[in-house]
Amino acid sequence: MTTKTLRVRVARITPEAEGIRSYELVAEDGGALPAFEAGAHLDVRVPTLDGLRQYSLCNDPRETHRYVIAVQRDANGRGGSRAMHDHVRVGDVLTVSEPLNDFPLLYGRSYVLIAGGIGITPLLSMARVLERTGAEWVLHYCSRSADRTAFTELLSSPSFAGRVHLHHDGGDPAKGLDVKALLATRGPGTRLYCCGPAGLMKAVREAATLHRWPWEKVHFEAFTAEGTSATREQAEEEFEVALRSTGQVLRVPAGRSVLNVLRTHGVKVESDCEAGSCGTCLTRVCEGTPEHRDTFFQQEPAGDARMLVCVSRARSKRLVLDL
Repeated sequence: MTTKTLRVRVARITPEAEGIRSYELVAEDGGALPAFEAGAHLDVRVPTLDGLRQYSLCNDPRETHRYVIAVQRDANGRGGSRAMHDHVRVGDVLTVSEPLNDFPLLYGRSYVLIAGGIGITPLLSMARVLERTGAEWVLHYCSRSADRTAFTELLSSPSFAGRVHLHHDGGDPAKGLDVKALLATRGPGTRLYCCGPAGLMKAVREAATLHRWPWEKVHFEAFTAEGTSATREQAEEEFEVALRSTGQVLRVPAGRSVLNVLRTHGVKVESDCEAGSCGTCLTRVCEGTPEHRDTFFQQEPAGDARMLVCVSRARSKRLVLDL
């Protein structure tokens, strides 16, 4: 099953913070766009570059006339953010995928959202849905300074009053959000969503573990500075995975995880953090050589007989998985 592509026109580019721009995308033919759910992203073919970049949708999912993504310029990134900032103009036509979602908003009695930097984008879409549906929620947004805080006008609007808390650390995480204190208490049925850089993810994960949050209620998506999934930060090549039980062979293109491809084809694999740190999606490798991109195996070598399918890829052309 191949992800369908769309041609979209850049209708508006808006400065949202220092080094951050949002891009409003509309269908080239002026029609409605495929629906999406909060937490979804687009694979974007960026002009002047090979391959794809992933950017989360941050507008309200009930909008079918536009997609909105945001990109933070990263001088040390792979070039996607620089190309978006330097070469994409209003009126340009881009090729993107239909919305994909590895970070869905699941039912909960209440929600704690924690964003870091450009990681605000998927959580902003979630906040729009939660506010519109009358859910109980709170958003903590961590950034270096007010100048680097995106979407401040929206986040300070009356509809979000009392729900959004901004934290500026000036570059010193110790002066920012105290996640241990924040997560010390948890209401029944509360879900935790966190999206941001590695340091924030690590702190939130450790605090959630310390205070015994159920892992099925804790959800992570790691972002690089430019706004793409950190699990796709390294150069990627296409490879194949074969399922030992059926012999079915699936193509894993650059920019998509093994887990996402398996799900697309109806193969169920348990997962949790989907950032390579919890170990829930650990899968046995029968043949081939995996390329480990996780942080789960920091204390012990992973070897070639197992891998985390949410982030790891392949050094060989094919992997045979015990599925």
